[in-house]
Amino acid sequence: MTTSKKIVLSDLPVSPGASLAEELKARGMTEQELTAMLNWPAHAVGDIISGKDRITSDIAAGLERALGISAEFWLNLEAIYQETLARLQEAKAVQPR
Repeated sequence: MTTSKKIVLSDLPVSPGASLAEELKARGMTEQELTAMLNWPAHAVGDIISGKDRITSDIAAGLERALGISAEFWLNLEAIYQETLARLQEAKAVQPR
C-alpha cells in the first residue's frame, strides 16, 4: 500500500523583514540601535524591514551576532519568502484571463 503526503504551502508571503521588525519590537530595540550595533550603513536595517534588501549570508551572520538568532533561521526565512513569491507569480502567470 502506498500513501501520498499532501503538502500544504502558504499563499501568504511573509518577508524576513517583517519577522525582523517583530523581533526588534519584542526586544524594545530600534532599527537605529541594531544598525549601530552592527556598524552597518544607516539605511541597512530599514531596507531589510521594508523588503528592499534580501537577507544574504553576510546579513544573516550579522543578525546572528547581534540578536542571537541563527543565521540559518534568517536564511531559511528568506528562502521560503522567495519561493512563495515565485510560486504565486507562476500561478498568476498560468491563470486564464
